[in-house]
Amino acid sequence: MAACSFRRSIASQLSKVLDLPPENLIKSISAVPVSKKRHVADFQLSIASVTEDSSSNCLAQDLPLQAEKLAERLKCDAVVSEISAGPGTVNFTINRELLAKTVLQQVLKDGSEYGVKSELFSTVPREKAVIEFSSPNIAKKFHIGHLRSTIIGNFIANLKVALGHEVTRINYLGDWGMQFGLLGVGFQRFGNKEKLKSSPLQHLFEVYVQINKAAEDENTKELAKDFFRKLEEHDEQTLSLWKQFRDLSIEEYIRIYKRLGVHFDEYSGESFYQEKSQEVLKMLEDKGLLQKTTKGTGIVDLSEKKDLSSLSTVMRSDGTSLYITRDLAAAIDRMNKHSWDTMIYVTDKSQSNHFQHLFQILKLMGYDWAERCQHVSFGLIQGMKTRRGEVIFLEDVLNEVRSRMLQNMASAKTTKEIEDPMETAEKVGLAALIIQDFRGLLSSDYQFSWDRALQSRGDTGVFLQYTHARLHSLEQMHGNDQLTDINVACLQEPDAISVLQHLLRYDEVLYRSSQDLQPKHIVSYLLTLSHLAAVAHKTLPVKGSAPELAQARLCLFQAARSVLANGMKLLGITPVTQM
Repeated sequence: MAACSFRRSIASQLSKVLDLPPENLIKSISAVPVSKKRHVADFQLSIASVTEDSSSNCLAQDLPLQAEKLAERLKCDAVVSEISAGPGTVNFTINRELLAKTVLQQVLKDGSEYGVKSELFSTVPREKAVIEFSSPNIAKKFHIGHLRSTIIGNFIANLKVALGHEVTRINYLGDWGMQFGLLGVGFQRFGNKEKLKSSPLQHLFEVYVQINKAAEDENTKELAKDFFRKLEEHDEQTLSLWKQFRDLSIEEYIRIYKRLGVHFDEYSGESFYQEKSQEVLKMLEDKGLLQKTTKGTGIVDLSEKKDLSSLSTVMRSDGTSLYITRDLAAAIDRMNKHSWDTMIYVTDKSQSNHFQHLFQILKLMGYDWAERCQHVSFGLIQGMKTRRGEVIFLEDVLNEVRSRMLQNMASAKTTKEIEDPMETAEKVGLAALIIQDFRGLLSSDYQFSWDRALQSRGDTGVFLQYTHARLHSLEQMHGNDQLTDINVACLQEPDAISVLQHLLRYDEVLYRSSQDLQPKHIVSYLLTLSHLAAVAHKTLPVKGSAPELAQARLCLFQAARSVLANGMKLLGITPVTQM
């Protein structure tokens, strides 16, 4: 990583002056964000982060003075061409020729691994991670919360894989429970085998709505209970119908997830843990953790003082398990099966309490690994409607975004003749959805707007795709041979330096996202990269420049496009090459 060699060089000089090991200093030296006000240094050392390590406790007002003193003791060398003191920082400017040469060589050499190979990750152990995300309920709406869970879980999985971790992606379906009693009876009454085969999600949803209307009468309620009881007793005919519902739904989900560019290693579900949850209840009883209320329900006391001020219900009065009991069984089973180092659940924030209880019970049961479970929660999307009204199926959203994008592309003056407009519209539209979703903190609620998401200018996914396609066609136009022996030292213009400085920061941005699992750092990095590349595209023409300069500029744009594509793929976006 280009930034690494510069950080190391700065750290080794600092270590002699400060008498600290260079590896302690590396994380205190960070690339400086590009400023619109122009000239900024490339790296800065925060004085506060170094003085914490040394014994002298200094006050905030001493920091600027300390920065000046330290800057005076440092010397420029072959790598660093300028050193200055800022308010509490020491700033380093890298030799301009070396900056261009090192950054561009590294980006083009590392390709999709640029930034990932950085020494910032050297202390991060490679882990086995299990990520549970998406998790819709069969026969119910795939609501917009499931869409958020799907794209967020996919991003976390992509990022972990890129950083060399071993990831298992699990889709934990809502495929069990009383609603299947109703659905079974509903299907016997209103179902149609042909419709079930041709569009299972739609048909089961319609049946479920119809039977829910009919479920007011006691007779239907009894039949539904009866059907579910048979299901729990593994009655062959009942089970075979349920299996058909599940298998056909999964088949259709796989097809739709493919449009999203998402895949799963395992389709699991509550049904898998029916019997295992009974074992969990037995374990809770053996450990003296299961208490019965006067109504006969089973609870676990989670309060510190053991006064039931905080409790979790784990069993119905008839002895059957609940959602949390099945989650306990699933967590234990996954540990046995995958021996993971970290397990992440991606669901909306309304389930925070549920996961707190889940992790607490696991701890009480003696499973120390409960500390390595994590709930990544997200806020709600308000106001996402399609032309058909409320979102019921994920496919509605995908079709809507594709048709709106096709319309925009057809009316845009810049649209080129493209081979597959439908597919391009879908990829660009998806980028729009993902960027709108990932721009803020995941835990924030936000108001969805089709118009805002699909704008071609401004901070949108459409703008990222447009920039990528533009840079790609620039390469196509001017020969995209492997650029070798190019003299990039001529890239001295401020707009070229800004792009190079921004490329330097990529590993820090990845590191930040890997620490807090928030995609917004990568999103804002890519939007800035696209804006900087757009400016450079205007001010640094390839066409009509002297051959040496043209080649160097082409090399700069190729590097920008490569990093842009890498970042987009991590977010779950497929970059398009024409639009």
